[in-house]
Amino acid sequence: MSVVWSIALAAVRQRRLQSTILAVVVMCSTVAIVVALGLLEASSGPFDRTFAKQHGAHVVATFDRATVPDALLTQTAGRPGVEAAAGPFGQTVVTVADIRQSLPPGPLTVVGRPGPGGPVDQVDLWAGRWAAGPGEIVVNRPVEPLFSDLVGATVQTREGVNFTIVGLVSSVSRTSEAWVTPAQMQAMNPKTTQMLYRFTKAETEGDLRAATTSATAGLPSSGMLNQQSYLAVKQDVSRAAAAYLPFLVGFGLLGLLVAVLIVANVIGGAVVAGQRHIGVLKSLGFTPNQVMGVYLAMVLLPGFAGCLVGTGLGALVSQPLLQRVFAGIGSSIGLGVSLWVYLAALIGVPAVVVLAALIPASRAHRLSAAETIRAGSAPQPGRGQAIQGLLSGTPLPRSVSLGLGLPFARPGRSTLTLAAIVLGVAAVTLATGLFQTMTAYGDTAQRVGHVHSVVYVGRPDQIRPKLNDAAIEALLRSQPGVRYVTADAWIDVQLPGHTGRIKAQFLRGDAATRGDVVVAGRYISGPNEVAAPSAFLKRFGLNIGDRLTLALGGGRTQATIVGELMDAANDLVIASWPTLTALDPKRGATQYEVRLAPGADVEKFNAAVKAAEPGLYPQTKSQVDQNSVAIISAASIFTLLLGTVATLGVFNTVVLNTRERRRDLAMLKSIGMTPRQVTMMMVTSMAALGAFGGLIGIPIGIASHRVIVLAMLNAVGLTAPDILLDVWQATALAALVVAGVAIAMLGAFLPARSAATLTIAEALRTE
Repeated sequence: MSVVWSIALAAVRQRRLQSTILAVVVMCSTVAIVVALGLLEASSGPFDRTFAKQHGAHVVATFDRATVPDALLTQTAGRPGVEAAAGPFGQTVVTVADIRQSLPPGPLTVVGRPGPGGPVDQVDLWAGRWAAGPGEIVVNRPVEPLFSDLVGATVQTREGVNFTIVGLVSSVSRTSEAWVTPAQMQAMNPKTTQMLYRFTKAETEGDLRAATTSATAGLPSSGMLNQQSYLAVKQDVSRAAAAYLPFLVGFGLLGLLVAVLIVANVIGGAVVAGQRHIGVLKSLGFTPNQVMGVYLAMVLLPGFAGCLVGTGLGALVSQPLLQRVFAGIGSSIGLGVSLWVYLAALIGVPAVVVLAALIPASRAHRLSAAETIRAGSAPQPGRGQAIQGLLSGTPLPRSVSLGLGLPFARPGRSTLTLAAIVLGVAAVTLATGLFQTMTAYGDTAQRVGHVHSVVYVGRPDQIRPKLNDAAIEALLRSQPGVRYVTADAWIDVQLPGHTGRIKAQFLRGDAATRGDVVVAGRYISGPNEVAAPSAFLKRFGLNIGDRLTLALGGGRTQATIVGELMDAANDLVIASWPTLTALDPKRGATQYEVRLAPGADVEKFNAAVKAAEPGLYPQTKSQVDQNSVAIISAASIFTLLLGTVATLGVFNTVVLNTRERRRDLAMLKSIGMTPRQVTMMMVTSMAALGAFGGLIGIPIGIASHRVIVLAMLNAVGLTAPDILLDVWQATALAALVVAGVAIAMLGAFLPARSAATLTIAEALRTE
């Protein structure tokens, strides 16, 4: 076996160029695979680990305190199927005052609980201590150093109660936003009660519903107000990762397929070029298995080296990507790529490389010593001659017609090269489609062309405007160049029975001109109407036509869902202004969205508004969506990697063809072919494959784009509108055909130039 490795190592050194190409190809493919597998593992693994560590709640149930007494809820802990239970805990909602304090204004769900431990939801108390007396509160925040300053801060509520933040916790179950002592909760006169359950069977939503029904059997039917599933929380945590995952997996698979094709091409070329070498080895006593082992080791050595470097680069790339994807979740959920991902790459990729080389290497196993010594490395006579004869009768320059016929001399090699080009073009097509889709999504999310300036109303720590709400709107409409003005009130509201804040945007004025995309139903037009993003409807199991109860402070109102919007937010509703009036008639707009006439200067408008009312803070509307930029950047990087890999595949093919045809090149030069014509011939041989590969790769890329975009949108809860799918134009498709030719010509140019500089004497001497 040591002899096999020695021979293989010597062959790798002798074929440095092919070995380097193979190592780079495997490296690029491994980077894509490590990142895709790392994100796949991170999309669920960190949540599962933290959930198990904290004994997270499978179901968080909220009950009407007046209907269901605590004694009955305590009995539910012993019902069949209940593994553990915690509670009953009093629960209420307070409203944080809008005075620019430590916590944002709006509703805050508070639960009375004696400590951070217990049989269910053992929250991570990562800063400060637990509440021990009246006026003390513990707040749920991700484990981030920037939140540490909250400890010791005061929270003032509109109900007239002041709290001091004494601790910060992280709860993976999201059972509450804040906690106080049970005695403090009693003083706050809670109207609801919270129970936390862990069940023996909780793999699906059906399991959870059945277990909850069994646990709460015998309780008043109207007593349960809401139940929150841990599966919904897990899905919400993984939404960002799930959006990135489809295209990363797609690029990873494309990269792996291209690598397999190039490996097969490299080893096939090595077997053909080394037929005499194979014969010598067999005549020296090497068995067929040993000869095949030499060629497999020739691939494995550079392949493993490339895999090793690619795994390291993948680790470097995946970590910042994970931090971006899971930004704001909290470091208590252990981010990072697990060891099994690296092991899978280090073992799996070389195994795929060896398998890809197995078929062409088996040819070395079958050839006899006499046959291989007698045979040369050049193509067998007659291959492609019929095609060459047909092409010679065309008016094409002879260098071009000869180049067009070259691929037919080695049909197997040309087919593998063509397949690599096809996948390269498919990757470029996919990336182009993703760019168009994410640009369209970003323009829609930022409402490009519909909103030019956002005018913010001064907060308590800023200069407050002297004008009232109606006067501010009139001032904005009176400015030169203004076409539309929409008054917005961004206010956190509560959905009774649900923990957590819901952002509500109440609109007045020219709301229909904001550029919101309605994918189902219609836009809001009257009182007590709301429109909600697809993700919001899916999160809460709502449909168009359902009634939604909104609560703000002591006010409550019901509104009808009339439309579904294209937006990835799952905690947002768009409501009409009369809906806000029903909740709190004293509330005014917190900002104004302004659309200007074509040609109007946004900066001049902003300056004029600031001069007229110092209490207003106009800002030019951002035209960039950061999530779109991140996906476009990642797709561009992987497209560059795959384009490089495909180009290297062409490079390798031309190198092999050049080495096999040294005698033919010498003969062509001896009869007068110039170096420029030699270059043209070799480049043309690949350009034809590039054009054909472009025609095949484009529909594959378009189909991949549709599958991946639909998967991405489904992952974040978006209903796909046509503007995100129908992104193709004739000019762009024509350019993509050119991309295939460009990949082929870039890969062919350098070895073609090398062939052109080869002298006649040198070519004949090496025969």
